[in-house]
Amino acid sequence: MHTRLLLLFAVLLGAGCSAFRMSVEERDPATSEPLSARYDQQDLLSLGSLMAEAVLAHPFPPPSGDKPILVPMGIQNRTKSHIDMKALSDTITTKLLESGTVQLVNTARRDDLMEEQGYQLANCTPETRAAIGRQLGADYMITGSLVEIEKTSGRQVRVAEQQDVYYQLTLEITDLETGLVAVRKQRDRLRRASKPLIGW
Repeated sequence: MHTRLLLLFAVLLGAGCSAFRMSVEERDPATSEPLSARYDQQDLLSLGSLMAEAVLAHPFPPPSGDKPILVPMGIQNRTKSHIDMKALSDTITTKLLESGTVQLVNTARRDDLMEEQGYQLANCTPETRAAIGRQLGADYMITGSLVEIEKTSGRQVRVAEQQDVYYQLTLEITDLETGLVAVRKQRDRLRRASKPLIGW
């Protein structure tokens, strides 16, 4: 009997220690369950994909035969949360570029391009250096905004507090020559989270 108790104690002790060990698990960010009603990796992936698909189905680009050149100018964060808008813009423009129907100006590396061209002009032979002043101008500008509306239920007779968070993503593609909006698309999502008023 005494031996069985010691054995049971050892098993429980081992199980208890494993409960306090760190564990790491690989998850699919597109299908993992959200932890809150706020913006998360699912919104980054789904809103980015939905917006790119909406732009390409507009139809855009126009059927002229040439791939239009787009310059991404950023998406405004009009929420009260810190959100990486560059990541959202990158997700959209990556999917547009992967479609094979548009070209993108690399605005983030303009200074690097100028520096490299200057180096080649001073140090490389005419046959091997990149031609200066041959960068292509953009045809269209991509801009947008993300807005957030939050509503939290009262505590009246509920046993849980409900929080609704709504996001709306707007994207515009503007013709740089005419100033006309060629494409404007909106995509949104509403998520509800319930938090028990008793417990944790």
